[in-house]
Amino acid sequence: MVGVVLKNVSKHFGDVKAVDDVSLDIKDKEFITLLGPSGCGKTTTLRLIAGLETLTRGDIYIGDRLVNDLPPKDRDIAMVFQSYALYPHMSVYDNIAFPLKIRKLPKEEIDRKVSYAAELLGISRLLKRKPKELSGGERQRVALGRAIVRNPQVFLMDEPLSNLDAKLRVYMRAELIRLQKMLATTLIYVTHDQVEAMTMSNRIAIMNHGKLIQVAPPNIIYSNPADTFVAGFIGSPPMNFIDCSYSAKNGQAYLDAGTFQIDVTEFKDLILKEAKGSEMILGVRPEDVTVYREKPPGESVEAEVYATEPLGSEIIINLKIGESIVKAKSTPEFKAEMGDRLYLTMNKDKMHIFDRATSKAII
Repeated sequence: MVGVVLKNVSKHFGDVKAVDDVSLDIKDKEFITLLGPSGCGKTTTLRLIAGLETLTRGDIYIGDRLVNDLPPKDRDIAMVFQSYALYPHMSVYDNIAFPLKIRKLPKEEIDRKVSYAAELLGISRLLKRKPKELSGGERQRVALGRAIVRNPQVFLMDEPLSNLDAKLRVYMRAELIRLQKMLATTLIYVTHDQVEAMTMSNRIAIMNHGKLIQVAPPNIIYSNPADTFVAGFIGSPPMNFIDCSYSAKNGQAYLDAGTFQIDVTEFKDLILKEAKGSEMILGVRPEDVTVYREKPPGESVEAEVYATEPLGSEIIINLKIGESIVKAKSTPEFKAEMGDRLYLTMNKDKMHIFDRATSKAII
């Protein structure tokens, strides 16, 4: 198996820069996810790797081979599409065997490869059925089987779970993780679903407007986002953002949100070094906001309950502070009604500060 390297890769459609100067080094046997909103360039990047789109600029290597001018069939990749792209008139067996028959492999070898893939995916009993007789999850497994029998150097998957219901998506996430480990292959996966990316990937490559914003393991993406886009895209509910101004007096430093201040003296030197100006964005995740009925010792902020979102295992409390709404996670036992006055504190060890001029993370 091999890695994949993208060097200054761009793809333009007229004046639209679908992929804009992307460089990415994907390791051998890595499960990497291209993550971002619709139109961010992730699928176009995958299609460039597959050879289904032509490069405007840059180089793509699969292993040691420069593949810029190679057609898809010569790149030794297998792609699983969102639509599965099964042949409706063929049986499951023939759908899986199709790429092998095209290569004119001996029948015994085709039987062996199809049987191996079907057993691996738990669909041996379905080999005589037609796609119309299968559930969505079964069709997805057939599409995976067709990719597996090719024994490619690299698997490319374009939102393969998006057509499945929520329960089946959760199940298939675990199956894909297991499958990639068993096959010990490089897998490049595209999704707009942050939960899929967080649970399945060795690393996540976050894209927006055709550009690569941050590449890191899921825990780093979550705990140390590069900017407000990454911070707001990852996490459910997303990170709270509050506009603030930095001020310093008598050796103390504060972030002033208008209705409250946060002491940031311990971060003063870093803020002065990294900030472009005095306008900041305070970021804090809902799980790092703690709510109280009575005013606790130390720094706290008074807020009004705007709405509550019971989720069974937890409750999301929406708190109005001035013109801002801050979400906090709490236990389901915490009872709050709209209009209640509560107090909240923010975990400074998990707090983020972004430069409002650049959106880049300072802390």
